Amino acid sequence: MAWLKEELVEILIKEEIISRDLIPKIVSFSRQKNLDFFDAIVEMKVIDKEILTMVLAKGLRLPFVDISRLDTSGLLDILPLDMMKRYKICPVSIVRDVLTLAVVDPWNYMAIDEVRARTEKQVAVCLTSEAHLQRLLSSLDAEDSSVELHDILDDLSEEDIELVPERSEEQTSEEDIEKKMAPAVKAVNRIVEMGVNLKASDIFIEPFEKHMRVRYRVDGILREVDSPPRHLHEAIISRIKVLGRMDISEHRLTQDGKFRMKIGGRIIDFRVSIVPSTFGEKACLRILDKGAVMLDLDNLGFFDDTLEKIKRCVRRPHGMFVVTGPTGSGKSTTLYSVLRYIDSPEKNIITVEDPVEYQLRGINQVQVNPDVGLTFASALRSILRQDPDIILIGEIRDFETMDIAIKAALTGHMVLTTLHTNTAPGAIVRMSNMGVEPFLITASVVGIMAQRLLRKLCDSCKEPYVMTEEMADNIGIPKEYVGQTFYRPIGCKKCLNLGYKGRTNVAEIMLMTQTIRNMIAKGAEEPDIKNAAIDEGMRPMRDDALKKAAMGLTSIEEVFRITV
Repeated sequence: MAWLKEELVEILIKEEIISRDLIPKIVSFSRQKNLDFFDAIVEMKVIDKEILTMVLAKGLRLPFVDISRLDTSGLLDILPLDMMKRYKICPVSIVRDVLTLAVVDPWNYMAIDEVRARTEKQVAVCLTSEAHLQRLLSSLDAEDSSVELHDILDDLSEEDIELVPERSEEQTSEEDIEKKMAPAVKAVNRIVEMGVNLKASDIFIEPFEKHMRVRYRVDGILREVDSPPRHLHEAIISRIKVLGRMDISEHRLTQDGKFRMKIGGRIIDFRVSIVPSTFGEKACLRILDKGAVMLDLDNLGFFDDTLEKIKRCVRRPHGMFVVTGPTGSGKSTTLYSVLRYIDSPEKNIITVEDPVEYQLRGINQVQVNPDVGLTFASALRSILRQDPDIILIGEIRDFETMDIAIKAALTGHMVLTTLHTNTAPGAIVRMSNMGVEPFLITASVVGIMAQRLLRKLCDSCKEPYVMTEEMADNIGIPKEYVGQTFYRPIGCKKCLNLGYKGRTNVAEIMLMTQTIRNMIAKGAEEPDIKNAAIDEGMRPMRDDALKKAAMGLTSIEEVFRITV
């Protein structure tokens, strides 16, 4: 059980296996013994490992199966033994087009996906204990006289792989590398295909001393899956470098690249970042799936009043509209959708981005390249000579870029840009800290919006409950929600037992009214500006999220996670 999941801990607390007071002791013990959370519970003799699995199966609403006495005849015809050992799985039965698979880790999506692809059948999951599985696999060892190498991840040893040397005097050609890294080629293909199938936004490939880890960011949450063997790591990184047109002989510096693959009939772009770490190079792949992105401002999930305020700001002939939020909060998608909304043949639109994530038809997009001196500031100076009507600046990171952007907004251009701040009023403080004079802020900025992406509950399994007064007091939400129906996540096959499927926007938008301008000019603090903005009609982000929870779109837990 190598999976530490918050929902499983809640199940154990609910079943009174552990108490919340015991959790810090378990965490401390797990760190001392270098164990995961659940192995630590067993090691501390809080509960037997088999009983623990049965309790978790009950909490996850999955059947628990004792497979130690399963008839082993024919199992090797379904799945190879090495695959069962590596993924800790075993086929139980096949009925028509459904294969029932016993697993130790129900979140091992790579294993389930691979079984589905290999057998071309639907996969139903049941839980079993690791001890039962090991007994059955031991009995299969005698039957497994000759396991065929069906797949690159099924039966690989280090002797099967010719790794590209870490230090080479001669530059190896890409054609030679392709031949030498056939195992890594298939491994990378499987990793990226699974990322696309899971609708992940990022893939992380991370090296450690004795293992490597593959994680996917799905709906903003990192999910770990079963990973390829550690000895494949260098070959996988080399393969990614070849795809991204990077230097495969360089292991000491960070590198960036990009590549494109055709998956499921769609062209998918990948942006790659390689950084050196203690035990090797870590790769981060950003998945840019144009087919999965909705660049329609009316369908991003904003409430009607928020949407009207956005449109009012961006329809102005000049000024600056700022979208704020952390990385991965949907800022670029919102601004791309704004461009689609205001684009017309009569307007000259130019963007300056680092990087250009999606190519927009009919819009001139400039890719920043600091290596040749093409920075945000230098690109802005040049494109202002192109007489643009609308300018999108991917991100303002320094005073020089901010100064040029403000001057552009003051001289007849509509400027769209992003800042990394947590709240809309916080953008004012950020701009002041960058050295912008208050009178320039009040004269140029027309509106600021802070946004986040909130996970949506799965419609197939969400569970209703009524908000009581005691619950509202405990979690600190307004009394107006008492008596209303809210929903909590449960988990089912359609949402991969996560309880959530897809995301929607939550936002707070602050218009630059005369009251706000006067406060900024007087140097008011952020809390004062926020209170004034609320009085002027700004709905705080938490209130925006609570409205969506009351509509059944998300859970209270997700509201507090995003708007803490």
